[in-house]
Amino acid sequence: MAIQAGDLAVLTDPVAQELLQSTIPARLGYVWRDGTPRVIPIWFHWNGKEIVLGTPQKAPKVHAISTGSKVALSIDSTTWPYKVLQIRGTARVDTVNGVAPEYAKAAERYMGAEGGRAWVGQVGSMFPAMTRITITPEWATVLDFEQRFPSAIAAAMAGR
Repeated sequence: MAIQAGDLAVLTDPVAQELLQSTIPARLGYVWRDGTPRVIPIWFHWNGKEIVLGTPQKAPKVHAISTGSKVALSIDSTTWPYKVLQIRGTARVDTVNGVAPEYAKAAERYMGAEGGRAWVGQVGSMFPAMTRITITPEWATVLDFEQRFPSAIAAAMAGR
């Protein structure tokens, strides 16, 4: 039986695992202080339970996202048939001295070991501290456009 949309068990699905280990930036959705939505691309690190983001303390998103904020995250492939992992959850925000370790891990995943270390060194020289945003998943789903489709397409295919 297929895992239902919303069930966190989907995070163990091979498609979800592929996307969580990919070098595709996540798209982070959050609500700005004026109530309007924002979506930004961002590097991420999956620690097996949470998505962790690192960002400069003065980044605009830090002014809008606080501990307890509800956010959405999407990680999607770039070739057909598209694969999409969607996560909704609650953010926890804290400040760390230097570069957040999870940001350093993400940099190495995205840029390779040598490039990632060089990038982290440059970032560390610009920012004495970082904001770490940890997202605890509360809802997740996978779309693979082979077996799992958006609900409207699935309904039409089933003749509903």
